[in-house]
Amino acid sequence: MSQSTYQHLFTGSTIDVFAIKTALAEASIRPVVKDESESARLAGFGATAPMMQRVFVHRDEFDKASEILSNLL
Repeated sequence: MSQSTYQHLFTGSTIDVFAIKTALAEASIRPVVKDESESARLAGFGATAPMMQRVFVHRDEFDKASEILSNLL
C-alpha cells in the first residue's frame, strides 16, 4: 500500500477553511479541500457533518503550512 502524498492539516467550518486557503495561496501552497457533506449531497445521501471541511496539503509543504495555520489561530 502506497502512502499518500498529502497530509491532513485542518478540519473546521467552511469560513475557517476559506481563511486558511487564502493564507496558503499567498504562500503559493495549493491545498486540497474535502467536503464530505457536499459529496454526500451530490450523491443523494444525507449530510453527515454539514459545513465541515478537511484541508490537506502536500507532504513537502506541510511544515510551512502548519506555521501559517498557527499564525492564523
